[in-house]
Amino acid sequence: MANKMKDKFLAGKPALGLSMMIPSIQLVEMAGQLGFDWVLLDCEHGALNLETVEAMIIAAEANGITPIVRPYKNEPELIGQYLDRGAKGIQAPHVNTAEEAQAIVNAVKFPPQGNRSIAVGTRAAGYGFHRSMAEYVKQANQDLLVCVQIEEKQAVTNIEEIAAVPGIDVLFVGPSDLSQSLGHPGEASHPEIKPVIDEAFSRILASGKIAGTAGNLPTTTKRLEQGVLYYYTHLTTLLAYASDEYLKNIESSLKSNEVRK
Repeated sequence: MANKMKDKFLAGKPALGLSMMIPSIQLVEMAGQLGFDWVLLDCEHGALNLETVEAMIIAAEANGITPIVRPYKNEPELIGQYLDRGAKGIQAPHVNTAEEAQAIVNAVKFPPQGNRSIAVGTRAAGYGFHRSMAEYVKQANQDLLVCVQIEEKQAVTNIEEIAAVPGIDVLFVGPSDLSQSLGHPGEASHPEIKPVIDEAFSRILASGKIAGTAGNLPTTTKRLEQGVLYYYTHLTTLLAYASDEYLKNIESSLKSNEVRK
């Protein structure tokens, strides 16, 4: 199955995703039916294990959205396990150098582009029922997305070197950890942090790679105008915003009814 996200990027269009830390196939189904392009299965910060990740990947495929996994550590064996279960890409956290970026590409891609281990009968290969291993390897190397997170001061310094690594598709600016690395934990909108983030996007785009980040409704329009194509919001952020609007509307309606009385 082709990677619809990469198709959108080739067309110059943004792919809008939803990040999930909670193990739930139903939430993935909802995301697909609500129109999101992709889902980030967050194993770094969430309560997802290998079994729940596989179930959520199956739900994503059934509902036409692309499953991307953020591993809890950048180990090749772990990354391979997610990919064998059908993840269409990896969003690797805390990648600070070109050497670390190359290690992620090596873990995601089969030879000759990388050195990922290959196995017969994996779910990602359709259990080997309808195509040869050679056909699967070729398709996987073409379709799998490699995203590395720029979320530390060192990584910002090395953006051009990281972007130059063959096989890297997306450089994702992580505002939370980056603000912490720059001395302002939890203050991504701090006057000293905002220009660093904005410049990072410009440098990523100048390198010819896709820029990515996460945000909320107030920041979305600006990020898309800045050229960010790989973009998501968190499930909890979306729920908080929708709940706030819902409750405010009810309170406003109740006050209007009181006035009429």
